Amino acid sequence: MATLAAMFKQKGFYVQGSDKEFYPPMSEFLVEQKILMLEGYRADHISDDIDFVVIGNAVSRGNPEVEEVLDRKIHYFSLPEAVRDHFLWGRKTIVAAGTHGKTTTASLIGWLLAKGNLDPSLMVGGIALNFGTSFRVGSGSAFVIEGDEYDSAFFDKTAKFLKYIPDIVIINNVEFDHADIYPDLDSIRVAFRRLITLIPRGGLLLLGGDSQDALDLGSVAHCKVETFGLSDSLDWQAKEIAIRPSGTKFNVYRSGSLFERVEVPLLGAFNVRNVIGSIAAASAVGLTPWMLAEGLSQFRGVRRRLELRGTVGGINVYDDFAHHPTAVEETLKAVKEAYPGRRLWAVFEPRSATACSRVFESEISEALSLGDEVILGKVFRSKLVTGKRLSEKEVVSELILRGTHAKYIPEVKEIITTVVNESRDGDVVVIMSNGNFEGIHDRLLKALREKSNSSLV
Repeated sequence: MATLAAMFKQKGFYVQGSDKEFYPPMSEFLVEQKILMLEGYRADHISDDIDFVVIGNAVSRGNPEVEEVLDRKIHYFSLPEAVRDHFLWGRKTIVAAGTHGKTTTASLIGWLLAKGNLDPSLMVGGIALNFGTSFRVGSGSAFVIEGDEYDSAFFDKTAKFLKYIPDIVIINNVEFDHADIYPDLDSIRVAFRRLITLIPRGGLLLLGGDSQDALDLGSVAHCKVETFGLSDSLDWQAKEIAIRPSGTKFNVYRSGSLFERVEVPLLGAFNVRNVIGSIAAASAVGLTPWMLAEGLSQFRGVRRRLELRGTVGGINVYDDFAHHPTAVEETLKAVKEAYPGRRLWAVFEPRSATACSRVFESEISEALSLGDEVILGKVFRSKLVTGKRLSEKEVVSELILRGTHAKYIPEVKEIITTVVNESRDGDVVVIMSNGNFEGIHDRLLKALREKSNSSLV
C-alpha cells in the first residue's frame, strides 16, 4: 500500500494513508516520499476533498474509515484494481509470482531492464536497493510487478495477481501458504491456474522446474511455456554453482548450451533460481547475455531479504523476511553454504499467519534444526485459538530431540542479551521475521558494539 501511495504521488496526486501502526522499512520510505501517515483509523480522516480511496486487504467492515467511505459512496478500489486501472493498461506487464522469491525476482528483472535502457516501471513489496525504493515509474513499455496470491480486499477475496493483465508470468514455485486465506494447497493451485489463463497467446509463461506444482501449471497455458531452475532437462538451467560470503557464481545454460557465466551478490540455491527466472524474462524482452551478466553483477538485493545489517567483533548479523518453513530452510542452507564451519544462530519470530499456524509446526522445527543455536520468539498472533496456534515450547522440544541447542525466549530484550553474552567471533546470526520484531536488528548491533567497546577499555 505504501508503494502504491508513492506511485500516485509521483503522478501528481496528494496522498495520505491510515494504518494501525507504521514501522521500518516502510515508515522510513513514507517519510522520504513525504506522504502523510495517520496512525489509527478514524472517520474524520475521510475528508471532503478525497477523490478516491484505495482499501487494503487488512481492513474490513466495521473499520470506521471503511464505513465512512461506504456511507458517503466515495469512489473506492482494492489495491490491485487501482494498480491495473491507473498504471497497467497499455503496458507490457511482467508478473513475478510464486510462493517464494517473487520480490527478489521482480526487483532483479526491473534492475536488468533499467540497466538495458528500457526504462521500465516497477512495483514490489520491498525496498529494491538498486533503486532505493519499492517502485519506479518509467517511460518504457515494460511494467514489472510482484504478483501476490494474497486476497485483494474484504469485498474481493480473489488473488491480487488476477488484476495484473500479464504478458509474461514467472512462477518460481507453488506451496501451501497463507493459511488464513486458503484452506489447502488445491485452492492455491486454482488461483495460479486462473492467473495463467489470463496470459495472451503471444505471451510467455516461465515455470520453476524444481517445483512439481509449478511445472504442472503448464498444462493450462495458451501461450509459450519455458522452464527454469537447477534440475536437468529444463529450458534454462544453472550449473557449476559456487557460493561464497560475497555472492554466487554459476553458469547459465539454455537448451543445453552455455548461455552466459554470471556472478551475483546473492546467497543460496533459492536465489540462483530467482536469477535464472529473471534472466529468462529479461532475455524475452531483448536483453543480450552480456547485458544480463553486467546487470546481475551490480544487483544489490532487496532490503530484509538475507540482508547483512552489520558486522561487530567478527559476528555477522543478517535480517531476513523468511516466515514460511521452506523460506526458513533455504535461508539457513544458504548461510551455511556461504560460511562453512562457522556457528549459525537462527533467531525466528513466528509472525505471519503461516508461521503462527500449528499446521506448519513440524516443518518449522525441521527448518530451524539447520541452526547451531536456535532462539524462538513468541508467537505474534496470540489470539489464535488454542490447538490452531503454533506451540513455541513444542517446537523447541522437537528441536532438542533432534539434537539442536534451542531456547524459547519470549522477550526481545532477553533474546538480545542471550546472543550478546553467548555469541563469539566468527558466528553468523540470522534474524527471521516478516515484521519489525521490535527493532531487534539495530538493538542487537548496538549491544554488540557496546560489548566490543567495553572489552577494549
